[in-house]
Amino acid sequence: MELNIGDVVELKKPHPCGGREFEILRAGMDFRIRCRTCRAQIWIPRTKLEKRIKRIANEKNTDNE
Repeated sequence: MELNIGDVVELKKPHPCGGREFEILRAGMDFRIRCRTCRAQIWIPRTKLEKRIKRIANEKNTDNE
């Protein structure tokens, strides 16, 4: 799955604050994501994140055309 810094993803389960949308801050084997509702940051392994993604809500455009 292609996930980049700046992408906004919607997860299947909500964060305890009720938010489902998270912004990707760091990508690699582990991801750092930030809840768009309460701004909390979470570290999560790539495998767990890929299983929990419902959809990619907003992709940051990386083309320089």
